[in-house]
Amino acid sequence: MLCWFAVPDLKFNQPARRNLLVPVLIAFLILGMAIAIVLRYTPATTAKLKVVHTAVYPTHTEFKADSIIVGRDRSQDDLYVVTTLDMEDRLNLPLFIKDMTATLETADGEKIETSAVQKQDFENLFTTFPALKPLVTTAPLLRDTLIESGKSVEGSVVLHFPVTEDVWNHRRAATLHIALYHQGRVSVTIPTGDQASSSKDEGNAEDE
Repeated sequence: MLCWFAVPDLKFNQPARRNLLVPVLIAFLILGMAIAIVLRYTPATTAKLKVVHTAVYPTHTEFKADSIIVGRDRSQDDLYVVTTLDMEDRLNLPLFIKDMTATLETADGEKIETSAVQKQDFENLFTTFPALKPLVTTAPLLRDTLIESGKSVEGSVVLHFPVTEDVWNHRRAATLHIALYHQGRVSVTIPTGDQASSSKDEGNAEDE
C-alpha cells in the first residue's frame, strides 16, 4: 500500500545584494582628496639652482717631440671653468648629490660633455696649475653632499673642457647638470658673464 506524505515548502532566506556603487564612490573621493593634498604640498621643482659667479682659466701646453723632424711638435688647449653654485632644496625631503656634469655647445653646434673635477683630483690639479686655486673662492661642491629640506648650500664646481677660451666665449650654450639620488636631475644654464640664470627640473631618474 502506498503512503503519501506532504513535503513542506522549504524557503531559505537569501542575503540582500549590497549596492557597491556607494562604497566605490567614497573610495574614489578619498583617493582624489589624497592626491590633491600631495599636489598641494609638493613643490613644482625639486631644487633651485643659481649660478652666483663663473671664472675661467685657459691653459696652453706645448709638447716637444724627441724627433728633429719639423712639424712633429704639438700643442693642447684646455679650459677650466669654475662655477660658484647656490643650490636650494625645495622638497620636504633631504637631497643628496649623486653626480655633476656639464654640456658645452660650441658655436658650430658641437656638444662636449664633461664631469666635474672630483675631490681626489683637486690636489694634483692645483699643483699643476697654481693660478687656478685662487679662482675657487668657495669650498668645492662635492658628490654625496647633503642638502637639508628648505635649506641651501653654496660651493664651487670645477669643469674641464678641451677648448680655447675663445670657443667658450662664443659658445651657443653651457649647461650644468646636478644628478640627485632618487630625485632625477636638475640643470642650470651657465650664463655669459654674471647674468642671472634659472634652474630646470628634468624629472625623476631611475635608481641604479
